[in-house]
Amino acid sequence: MTPGGVEDGAAPGGVEDGAAGLGEREGFRSGFVTVVGRPNVGKSTLVNRMLGTKVSITSASPNTTRTRVRGILEGEDYQAVVVDTPGIHRPRSALGERLNDTASAALDDVDVCILVVDATSPVGPGDRFVASRLPAGSVVAVNKLDRATRPQLLGQLARAAEQLGLERAEYFPVSARTGRGVAELAAYVVGLLPPGPRLYPEGTVRDVPEAFHLGELVREQLLRVARDELPHSIACRVTEWDPPYVRCEILVERESQKAIVVGRKGAVLKAAGTAARRSLPDGTYLDLVVKVERDWQRRSDVIERLGY
Repeated sequence: MTPGGVEDGAAPGGVEDGAAGLGEREGFRSGFVTVVGRPNVGKSTLVNRMLGTKVSITSASPNTTRTRVRGILEGEDYQAVVVDTPGIHRPRSALGERLNDTASAALDDVDVCILVVDATSPVGPGDRFVASRLPAGSVVAVNKLDRATRPQLLGQLARAAEQLGLERAEYFPVSARTGRGVAELAAYVVGLLPPGPRLYPEGTVRDVPEAFHLGELVREQLLRVARDELPHSIACRVTEWDPPYVRCEILVERESQKAIVVGRKGAVLKAAGTAARRSLPDGTYLDLVVKVERDWQRRSDVIERLGY
């Protein structure tokens, strides 16, 4: 076990000058880096921090990420496609099963796997189950360094090395929230990439349709406003995309949930829409419509339609 550095430092992100188009220069490295772990360990926050920009939505609710989200980390001589995944958990619905399938599929044909564990929680069966799916030489990010005492952190590093059963793994204490240790983690991961061509045109930030990303931004704001009432029962999809006009449907499972999303005199919906517009081009007209789609989490047809 070789723990990574724990010094403060800004995470690498953004786009640097590189080869034009999809061409490659001598010594260029590229590949796929998949980030996996249990729900609520900070995978999406870590991905955003590594990339230096927002590609995945985040919230305090488990299973916020519902699809594979690809962000592009690139430099002068490398391009890493960093894949955020849903948290692997014990499913209780068709949606939960789909999320687990999505996360498991992301482990196929990747170059580097990062397992994220929580520095403030014991290593549990869920962590060990995910670790059992990973190849030797994977990377373990012990996250939430900012919330852990030094004895907690050292103990978690020792337990992770002992209990996860990962051969030749490297361990990095990080704080996705503050960025501490993330630069060292990203630099190490980039060093593991094999020689290869540029996989996306230079300057690409994420491989997610803009309409889908906008729907996710709306869902993120609703989760923040109404997270205690219905974190798992909200789904958002853009049904009309004709900028500056955008129509986004918000699906819930019951009429009582619709009332919560709309809020008294429309206050909740208005607050979520106002917050989401801050991430959109000036002048965008965001039309939010709330619909009831009964028991959609248990209906494969709706899950397919939503793109999960």
